[in-house]
Amino acid sequence: MSSQDTPEEKLPAVQETEHGAVGVADEKHPFADPGLPPHEHRVQDIDEEAAKRSERAVAFLFTLSMVATVAFIVSYVAIPADKSIYVFPIGHLSALNFALGLSLGLALFLIGAGAVHWARTLMSDEELVDERHAISAPPEVKAKVLADFKQGAKESAIGRRKLVRNTMFGALALFPLSGVMLLRDLGPLPGTKLRHTMWSKGKQLVNMNTNEPLRPSDIAVGSLTFAKPEGLEEHDEDFQTQIAKAALMIVRIQPDNIKDKRELDWSYQGIVAYSKICTHVGCPISLYEQQTHHVLCPCHQSTFDLSDGARVIFGPAGHALPQLRIGVNDEGYLEALGDFSEPVGPAFWERG
Repeated sequence: MSSQDTPEEKLPAVQETEHGAVGVADEKHPFADPGLPPHEHRVQDIDEEAAKRSERAVAFLFTLSMVATVAFIVSYVAIPADKSIYVFPIGHLSALNFALGLSLGLALFLIGAGAVHWARTLMSDEELVDERHAISAPPEVKAKVLADFKQGAKESAIGRRKLVRNTMFGALALFPLSGVMLLRDLGPLPGTKLRHTMWSKGKQLVNMNTNEPLRPSDIAVGSLTFAKPEGLEEHDEDFQTQIAKAALMIVRIQPDNIKDKRELDWSYQGIVAYSKICTHVGCPISLYEQQTHHVLCPCHQSTFDLSDGARVIFGPAGHALPQLRIGVNDEGYLEALGDFSEPVGPAFWERG
């Protein structure tokens, strides 16, 4: 139903304004002012029943948003963090994350949809003209405001009462710290957890692919092998957290080609072990150049020389890769002789 199908007596009265008239071009104003187009009434403007239907539709959308918000809260409390579900065609997902994302997304979408439907059908859609005026205040107003400010500053005695002024500034500067303290509830402080990994004296080096302990004979010259600490299994609850710090890459280099003395001392028959975590933003390093003994991070091309203490020779990484001191136990397997020489990964202050 449109305004053309409605009897004229039911249409709201239209106010005549000078802006609705079409201007005429002249020498002073070469472009005519066409004014505003004729206003077309919506069905809700002329039919109260249609307006009530729109009102109920908006209320229904807002009500669904409330239901979605309640679903978000229930999901957060009731769904276990380790539960997974299969969603076609995406695959297996965390049930908690899926429920939280779906319910929160619906809640926000329905609020937006209700607001848009409200504005399009029930709020006034008539265009109004507001003539521009000077934004700046007149000179006399500016002078009066400045004079009032100076007078207020003088009467407050802020210049003479230094004790009051300084303590006020101190209170204002200190008060925002109360809001900063609330950030403590975002999670436990890392402490020194990021300074240490699962590697310790006596931990065997286990091949990431075969899940078997490594012997020196398993490491060929020029090969790149990835290892994990003994006792860390993929089904462990904290596997991802631990492997993100303890991931190890092992390379065998001819001892004569090792330039760094400490690297040679911490190796075993030319077998060197370094952290696999790039010191730029924590990407896993996976590319090895056999002839030069360089390893490359695929994320931002940071390049490290494994024959010279894994120092940075190219890219944005800030420092060398940490080395793990290794040896051989009584059974002939490679083992760690301690933890990494320094915290692994990027040089973020969060490392503790």
